[in-house]
Amino acid sequence: MEARAYLKYARISPRKVQIVLDLIRNKPVDVAMAILKHTPKAASESLEKLLKSAMANAENNHNMDVSKLYVSQCFVSPGPILKRIRPRAQGRAFQILKRTSHVTMVLKEQE
Repeated sequence: MEARAYLKYARISPRKVQIVLDLIRNKPVDVAMAILKHTPKAASESLEKLLKSAMANAENNHNMDVSKLYVSQCFVSPGPILKRIRPRAQGRAFQILKRTSHVTMVLKEQE
């Protein structure tokens, strides 16, 4: 049995999210929550909310024991890219790519 939670269209680069996800993969949820609380990265706050959501899904929808849960899978994929224009010298224009992310988190119970 597994519980999933998704974060779609997060306005943060997938590369930045991946660094934080690598820290919590295969960890118990209480340890993962502590890591996210004390990691000074931009993605930590939204991933903390996502972990709480996955824990609530596990408890309410699948009747799983929260104390036995661990992060079995977590991954990020790129979402749509917002393209913006930045004016530069001599009438030129540079393109700025504002990247978005889709994050998936899967929790399972330890046997």
